[in-house]
Amino acid sequence: MTEKPENMKLHAREISFPGGKYEQHDSDLLETAIRETREEIGLIIDRDQVIGQLEPVVTLNSGFMILPFVAVINEIKFLATNPEVKKILHIPFVSFLKTLREDTMTNGEKDMYVLIHQGKVVWGASARMLKQISDRLKI
Repeated sequence: MTEKPENMKLHAREISFPGGKYEQHDSDLLETAIRETREEIGLIIDRDQVIGQLEPVVTLNSGFMILPFVAVINEIKFLATNPEVKKILHIPFVSFLKTLREDTMTNGEKDMYVLIHQGKVVWGASARMLKQISDRLKI
C-alpha cells in the first residue's frame, strides 16, 4: 500500500492502493490500473498476473468510483515512488486483514471499516476493498 503526501489536493496523508484516472490512450480500466501502479510505485504487472476484480467502491470524500483489480506477483524486483506517493508500505497481508474492524466516523454518520498497521490507519475505500478480500478469503 502507499501513503499519500501531505501536499495532495485530495486524499492527503491517506493510506491507499496505487491507482488513478482512466486516460484516453488506456484500452480499458485494467490497463489504467496497471499503468497507474507502474507510474506510482514502479511495479510492473502483466495482465496474466491479474487474478480477479472486486466490486466497485466509491470514495466518501471525493466521490470517485474505483474498480479494483487483484494481482498475484511472485517476486517484486524494484519499487520507486513518484510525487503522488510519500512512502510505500510493506504490510504482512493475513495478519493485517485480521486487524479489520468496524468503526464509526467521527461525525457519527457512517459505519466504516478500519485496519491498523504500525500506527497507520487504513479506512475508507481502501478498507472497504480489503473487507471484500477478507470476506472472499474468509479471514
